Amino acid sequence: MSHEHGSDPSPADCADFLERIVYFLDNELDEGDCSAVRLHLDSCNPCLEKYDLQRTVKAVVARSCAESAPDDLRQRVMLRIREVQVQIRETP
Repeated sequence: MSHEHGSDPSPADCADFLERIVYFLDNELDEGDCSAVRLHLDSCNPCLEKYDLQRTVKAVVARSCAESAPDDLRQRVMLRIREVQVQIRETP
């Protein structure tokens, strides 16, 4: 990020940051890059809003993936899978 703290970020700064958002959220950047991203967020409300949206989406997806299906649903799905397997075997 080439802008100084307090100056308006350029579109290039924003494009660079938006490419890093996922890596920042996943803690996959080194400390220097993390500092640059934090500095950019402090000075760019549109990017901060996009960051917040990505963080929220990531949290919702993570929470959804951690839930397990109710037993009755799981049993119905397994029954349907077995029915389809039988149909496939019986198809010439």
